[in-house]
Amino acid sequence: MTDASAKGNGEWAVEAEDLTKRFGDFVAVDHVSFQVKRGEIFGFLGPNGAGKSTTIRILCGLLLPTSGRATVGGLDVMTQTEAIRRHIGYMSQKFSLYDDLLVEENIDFFAGIYGVPRRERAERKAFVLEMAGLADRRHTMTRDLAGGWKQRLALGCAIVHRPPILFLDEPTSGVDPIARRDFWRLIYDMAAGGTTVFVTTHYMEEAEYCHRLALMYRGKIIAAGTPEALKRRSDLHALLEIETPDPASALQALKEVEGVVDAAVFGRALHVSVLDPAATTAEIRACLARRGISLDRLAPIEPSMEDVFVALIEQEERRE
Repeated sequence: MTDASAKGNGEWAVEAEDLTKRFGDFVAVDHVSFQVKRGEIFGFLGPNGAGKSTTIRILCGLLLPTSGRATVGGLDVMTQTEAIRRHIGYMSQKFSLYDDLLVEENIDFFAGIYGVPRRERAERKAFVLEMAGLADRRHTMTRDLAGGWKQRLALGCAIVHRPPILFLDEPTSGVDPIARRDFWRLIYDMAAGGTTVFVTTHYMEEAEYCHRLALMYRGKIIAAGTPEALKRRSDLHALLEIETPDPASALQALKEVEGVVDAAVFGRALHVSVLDPAATTAEIRACLARRGISLDRLAPIEPSMEDVFVALIEQEERRE
């Protein structure tokens, strides 16, 4: 058992209270508070520039907060940064690999950096190669790996020392959707084995993979909970989906319909937020008919995480 896991016999692997980081007059992280349970996949969701990466760097001991407090595995981010870095895994969006090394040389290097005992290094390297599916590429130059394979190698290097807590900062940025899906299978396997996974992402569909989420915008957490609970929030309006051959004209016509709160193009359809689904559905049909706009489908739908996030951002902006 590592020192970090020994310290954290409570429920929480990560705790933050009023965590704040300023760069001059700019507030990158604005009084953020949250808790991460042991063994869960916790997601920080938000657009680029929201403060996600700054928060994760504070938790990894790479930046000191301006104020507030946080602990990682029971270790204080203000006073125990070296201990934190020894007992976590960290994978940045740049993958942190050395392109001029072979695949297995990168693993050897990180095993040394993380202090894996020499007697355990061969076994740990074999585990990483098997986990990442790179056993037959062990002698390949890292620069010659495709993005998805580099991603797997970076993950393996981040966990070569068996950290109880793993931080992933935009880990799927720049890789194709198939590699992204395969990567999340690995994440689920690690969480099932007891590893706490803290991941930042701006891909809304990845939010569905997390056990719990914090939605971050302009340095603040604007909502938190399970994906299902966020979709069921009572302060969100009902959602209708409209399919029509002329979405641009339909979008313009919806501005006339009383009860429509907002409407936006969503793929090939329109997503329409409404106050009263039953009454507004009839109004929408009548409005489009008057305009001569044909309607293929009009039905209530469950909001996606993107719908939820956009609605919550709009709520936040109306408060400002």
